[in-house]
Amino acid sequence: MSKRIVIIGAGSTNFGLGIVGDFFKSTILEGSTLVLHDINAKTLENTNEIALSFKEKLGVNFKIEATTSRKEALQNADFCLISIEVGNRFDLWDQDWKTPLQYGIKQVYGENGGPGGLFHAMRQIPAIINICEDIEKICPESFIFSYSNPMQRICHALTTRFPKLKIVGLCHEISSMNRQLPTLMDTNLDNIEFEAGGLNHLSILLHAKYKDSGEDGYPLIKKKFEDYYSSLVNDHEGFYSKAGAERGVFFELFKKYGYLPITTDSHLGEYLSWAYSVADHDGILDFYDNYKKRCLSFYDNDGYGQFFDMSHPEPHERIIPIIENIVSDANALEHAVNIPNDNFIDCLPNDIVVEVPAIINKNGIHGKSLANYPKPFGALLNSQVGTIQLTTEAVLNHSKQDALFALLADPVVDNAKSAEALLDTMLSSQKDYLGYLK
Repeated sequence: MSKRIVIIGAGSTNFGLGIVGDFFKSTILEGSTLVLHDINAKTLENTNEIALSFKEKLGVNFKIEATTSRKEALQNADFCLISIEVGNRFDLWDQDWKTPLQYGIKQVYGENGGPGGLFHAMRQIPAIINICEDIEKICPESFIFSYSNPMQRICHALTTRFPKLKIVGLCHEISSMNRQLPTLMDTNLDNIEFEAGGLNHLSILLHAKYKDSGEDGYPLIKKKFEDYYSSLVNDHEGFYSKAGAERGVFFELFKKYGYLPITTDSHLGEYLSWAYSVADHDGILDFYDNYKKRCLSFYDNDGYGQFFDMSHPEPHERIIPIIENIVSDANALEHAVNIPNDNFIDCLPNDIVVEVPAIINKNGIHGKSLANYPKPFGALLNSQVGTIQLTTEAVLNHSKQDALFALLADPVVDNAKSAEALLDTMLSSQKDYLGYLK
């Protein structure tokens, strides 16, 4: 079924070619036009050339367009996929992560939560708002899927600023359950029924049971947990080279709360005031060094070839089956989408964007309520509410004062003077991106 699908940020490492390769495997979407858009003409052309070469080699029925003009790309769009990074990715991430540490603020990693997550969000959100302003004018009925981090804060700002647009956040972390649960439960994936939810990168497996018997799978998960995760080489896109990598926060959450986090990597620790004390910091450095090396050498090593391996039809990203299920009106279950809370998790305010299961059909994405959400873990989720809301206020109001309030509301920040000094330093060092804050 022919659709116009716009990929914004198509020149980005991994994402652009990974998404194109996934679409090439879809029979339902055959005949569709994939519009590659990026503001970086060089990386866009690289993606376009590789996509066209594999299109010809594989003989797939998709039309490929590429343009640096967003307004041209968005004409008559049915679906818009957004995955962008503002500025020099790793230089700025280094600042987000390490500068707060110099002020004595013990954050973990700093891409999504903590002070680093704030500065990252305040760079990202204005650019994505500009994209959505064009969508609002040109193709307001299109479905918008945002992949950019920090997802919690970006999606809250977007759904606050554009309440009528159909905005959904997507993250591939939920796919870890498809890979891990069959081994943990000693059965095939199609015999497992599971439900997870929370906030992006801070979500837990609530239920898992066997379809054939109806039995609870958690007793066996708990029995096998220690051995399985102690030896697991993290399979998050293969970026870890060290068995186990960062597992400290993951193990502590499971031990204390009794629920399996769906995120096994260091993102978990970004949101918790006590995470720094239990994190495996060697594991985090190992991940970061290998992730950076792989991203920077991605094209040199022809790492994109895996995306076009038609012998493995399973898509790398969940966006493909979601679009297929919208187009075919499938009423299909999707295990994790990020949408505004509509009493799906009753311990959180309704404006907060939560990660919950959903039913997908031609009318869109319909979240499912997670009844009796565990109150102790819900309290961890609630610790993020203030800083998420105040990040949005800071960006929409161009307010340095609201940015400070967002820092002071963050559970990772434990020193008011350090927070204020850190903010001044970051506004200076990232003035090209944060200069709008007054």
